[in-house]
Amino acid sequence: MKDILKRLLDAELKAQSFVREAKQQRDIITKEAQQEVERAEERFNARIPEIYSSFENKARERAMQTINELQRRCDERCNELNNEAEIRHNLAVKSVLNKLLNIDAEN
Repeated sequence: MKDILKRLLDAELKAQSFVREAKQQRDIITKEAQQEVERAEERFNARIPEIYSSFENKARERAMQTINELQRRCDERCNELNNEAEIRHNLAVKSVLNKLLNIDAEN
């Protein structure tokens, strides 16, 4: 009986040792994981200005493209309006001259 109790006690001590080692390994793994998370957060936080700058640059590019396109359309429309105004001006001058000449011809 003494022998059985001794073996049980030895088994219990081994089990406690395994539990202690497992807890130590768990604590080490947890600490390493926390450190890795902290390093990842630091890397991410360090990249925030770069990410922000990249988005800002892309937004500026799109804005400049839009401005250039609007400017091109505006220039085209201004040219169209100037051409139309010149045509109408010439028609008005001709019409006035015709009326004046017809009035003179009637007198």
